[in-house]
Amino acid sequence: MHDSIYNWLTIKVVTDARPEDEAATETEEMFLQMLKNDHGINEIQYEKADLFYHVSYRDNEDSKSAKYPIELIEVMLKQILAEPEKYKNFPTV
Repeated sequence: MHDSIYNWLTIKVVTDARPEDEAATETEEMFLQMLKNDHGINEIQYEKADLFYHVSYRDNEDSKSAKYPIELIEVMLKQILAEPEKYKNFPTV
């Protein structure tokens, strides 16, 4: 489950920085559905504080949390921002 949260958070950070990026938005929605359908997670949210991203969520009826190092989560975003020509936004059909 923590790998699924990590995947969702990594792309969520990208979609928050690039809301026009349709491919990233679709990918984030896919990971969110996986969290809901496969793990019973809902009400997921995050905040960036200190050296970590703090994620809080409800797993069925239990409130839970996890944290991930900022440098680990932002690898994809930094790559996209460093080479934007490789990550153009193409509208979906």
